[in-house]
Amino acid sequence: MTPNKIVTAFTLKSALAAVLLASPALAEATTLRIAHVWPGGSLIDRELFQAWAESVEEASDGRLQVQVFPGATLTGADSAYQGVVSGIADIGATAQGYTAGRFPLTQVVELPGVSASSRQGSCILQSLYEQGHLDAEYDDSRPLFMFTTGPGYLHTKETLIESPVDLEGMRIRRPTPLIGDMLTRLGAQAVGMPAPEVFTAMQRGVVDGLSFNWEGMKTFRLNELASYHTEVPLYDLSLFATMNQRTYDGLPEDLQRVIDDHSGMEWSLRAAAVYDELIRQGREDAEAAGHEFLVIEDALDHPDWGPVLQETIDRYLEEVGGPAGEIYEAAMDLQAACPA
Repeated sequence: MTPNKIVTAFTLKSALAAVLLASPALAEATTLRIAHVWPGGSLIDRELFQAWAESVEEASDGRLQVQVFPGATLTGADSAYQGVVSGIADIGATAQGYTAGRFPLTQVVELPGVSASSRQGSCILQSLYEQGHLDAEYDDSRPLFMFTTGPGYLHTKETLIESPVDLEGMRIRRPTPLIGDMLTRLGAQAVGMPAPEVFTAMQRGVVDGLSFNWEGMKTFRLNELASYHTEVPLYDLSLFATMNQRTYDGLPEDLQRVIDDHSGMEWSLRAAAVYDELIRQGREDAEAAGHEFLVIEDALDHPDWGPVLQETIDRYLEEVGGPAGEIYEAAMDLQAACPA
């Protein structure tokens, strides 16, 4: 090879290398690990988290790759948030109430009467966050979107709960300490456990029933064990997906924008749409199985249930104090802007 050809070949190789290094699309991909508590293959896993992962990968031209770890396989349900903060997972999704005492202001949306559907609760919760009411509770991570489960009811194995006195002595799984306090005041033995553990607990007789939404009854196959359903809206569980702040800060600006575009109200309502569909399916499954139902209309005004629910609201506002009352009022005001 002549000297000129050697120089030309070297120049071409150098130019190609420069193009490869300069092209973001051809740069080495960053892998994000997302951990959530819902079973792998469930509708929430497929239509929310797998869909989020695929959309992020497409929007980033493959420079962001997302590995989804469902079913609390990477971090436990009650350690998911701390797992994100410490970097075990880059993104985590769970219920705020599983980290006891960590998100008291967020849990205002869980109070009876605040929301009537996942769509309404999710819109209210995401709006409260975007309005700055909840910033202090998330100063060590970067929330992507927040959503709720829709109303949580009472589901039991052997007997229908017709009034609060029927709970006396029963072992009832509670989702959060807030609802556990309510159940305890009613004479029940409130048993705390994350949702993925409830099926086994009911199967073994550890609990007689549970407080849960219809989505959870389907997702975690609990309609197979509980045949009696009292539809009194005790709460609406808050949920969120949040990201490790250092992971986000370490991304180039264009990839940060991809994450930003997959955050906020749009994804909050996408999560809610999945939940509301599962709520419909969960109740239909129980109907098809011939289960027994009791529907409590206008629960806050009901002579038996109303005082119990109102006491839960009053105790929460008193115990949390500070801005809790203001945030509760803001949540109630948002009902008109966030229809069910």
